Amino acid sequence: MRSDRVCEEPNGNDADRLFRSNDAVSLKPDYKIAPILQIKNVHKSFQGIKALDGAALELYDREILALLGDNGAGKSTLIKIISGAYQPDEAEIYVFGKAIARMTPHDSRRLGIKTVYQDLAIFPVLDVSQNLFMGSEMSYFGFLQKRKMDKASRKVLDGLRTTVKSLRQKIETLSGGQQHSVSIGRTVFVGATPRILIMDEPTAGLGVEESREVLEILKELRRNVAIILISHNLDHVFAVADRAVVLRQGKVNGVVNISETSIEEIVSLMVCR
Repeated sequence: MRSDRVCEEPNGNDADRLFRSNDAVSLKPDYKIAPILQIKNVHKSFQGIKALDGAALELYDREILALLGDNGAGKSTLIKIISGAYQPDEAEIYVFGKAIARMTPHDSRRLGIKTVYQDLAIFPVLDVSQNLFMGSEMSYFGFLQKRKMDKASRKVLDGLRTTVKSLRQKIETLSGGQQHSVSIGRTVFVGATPRILIMDEPTAGLGVEESREVLEILKELRRNVAIILISHNLDHVFAVADRAVVLRQGKVNGVVNISETSIEEIVSLMVCR
């Protein structure tokens, strides 16, 4: 098991490390070793309505695990419990084999779990560098080190195979795919390096080419990061995922290997036909 690595300074160097070609590194998870994240018997209710009723999942190193289900199946609630945003009524959570009695957002980040939400959490009127380093600005005696931030921003974007006309462009002028790249870059490469990345509908609202670019980024990230992918686009799931956990009414209705299943079977599990 690899040791946790925390970047002392957000300098963009992890873009090289995570995207560096290494033929010796398998891009497939090893299911013979223990999962790096295991969550069992998860229960969560809101005002008497059960959102999760015994849900569970296991995530392995270098795995892309799809978390699927119809609207209201419990996907968002489950990832918010993993990220510490919600506290479960009952659950067993293990991260890197260690039992976690209570997961808070601070605990989640400390353990290397980060989330890219569907809304991207970007600031439309700010430029590319400002968005990448929002909350993690480089400064020296109170003065922003803009050149250093720009240099690191360029390295991050190069690692993500993303091109922008200028780092001074406002985010609102970028394409949907470019905006996703900035959000992913800030989450993955700025601050502590994640070991587990949760992606919430990363291709929602994107065109065919932009979606392809985001999926290629996920394929590259898996060299060093395990990914939980939430998506309603099953074609995209089948393009990148190894396994899928299907939720229905807060319960696990099936766990399947993507290479051994079909879209029809996944849909059947989602609607319980």
